[in-house]
Amino acid sequence: MRHPVVAGSFYPSNPDSLLAMLNEFVHPNPDPSVIACVAPHAGYMYSGRTAGRVYSLIPQVETYVIVGPNHTGYGSAVAVSTDTWLTPLGEVEVDREFVDALPKRIIDLDEIAHRYEHSLEVQVPFLQFINRGRDFKIVPICLGLQDEEVAREVAEEIIIAKEETGKDIVVIASSDMHHYLPDEECRRLDEIVIRAILSMDVSKYYKTIYDLQASVCGYGAIAVAMLYAKHYNAYAELVDYSTSGDVADKSQVVGYAGIVFRV
Repeated sequence: MRHPVVAGSFYPSNPDSLLAMLNEFVHPNPDPSVIACVAPHAGYMYSGRTAGRVYSLIPQVETYVIVGPNHTGYGSAVAVSTDTWLTPLGEVEVDREFVDALPKRIIDLDEIAHRYEHSLEVQVPFLQFINRGRDFKIVPICLGLQDEEVAREVAEEIIIAKEETGKDIVVIASSDMHHYLPDEECRRLDEIVIRAILSMDVSKYYKTIYDLQASVCGYGAIAVAMLYAKHYNAYAELVDYSTSGDVADKSQVVGYAGIVFRV
């Protein structure tokens, strides 16, 4: 069992309080054309509204592949979990059939990478909220390496597993944008990165990340979602943008982008 590590800090540990918060952020209007997305992973009081705009559009599917950065440095460089995941809203099973179908050329089976990592955990209550009353599964993939080659290999493995299993999936890239900058500067730099994401040109996107020395924590996860979406001829759309300065001090903020990929 993978137990929650940021319940009570990033989001409420009390189920009723958590549901009340999610009810405020998510107004379900699912769009079946959405096959992938980018959602932030900060404390809900900061990024929950932007994440909620994304999850309002995410359709109910069989399996959600959640890809996020490894902030802790623990475990394998690219790691998938097969444990059952627990949140204050209950248990969620990992899709073992999908995991078995991954070629595992670069993705390792490893729980250590996931044990203390928050970037994937904070997405799960949103998924539980939009799938109330129905079963769904997750495939949590944690990236300690995020270069373009790794992103391409991870996206390829996800596509192979999807094609082999025939499952209806949504790929969720968990990432915040720039970190700890004055609000105005954060917004300016984030706009440049967001334009690169919307272009669907992954090499151009990586060049932008490197040229800016961007502090976008899940840049590789975003690239995985872009590559997956591009394979299915999807286009990208920005559905929300905010910074922590909207609810807290504006001198040192983190940016949050909500992006969906539609076919």
